[in-house]
Amino acid sequence: MFIAKITRKGQITIPTEFRKKLGTDVVEVEMEGEKIIIKPVRKLGGILNKYAIKNKSIEDIMQMEKEVMRNAFAEKHNNS
Repeated sequence: MFIAKITRKGQITIPTEFRKKLGTDVVEVEMEGEKIIIKPVRKLGGILNKYAIKNKSIEDIMQMEKEVMRNAFAEKHNNS
């Protein structure tokens, strides 16, 4: 067993021997009751798939991003 301290930024250090066994530097983190489960992610596309916007062109997605940024900027500066 390894005991780790959680930093103010929410970071911990995973021991070298554990990191080597993971075989990747990308992990999925989830809670299961009171346990934190860390699983290796070997194919990033699979883990990001749930965040994908389906049936939209890249142009449509970029336009959506511009609108979100414009609205966030306007909201921040109008509420100041």
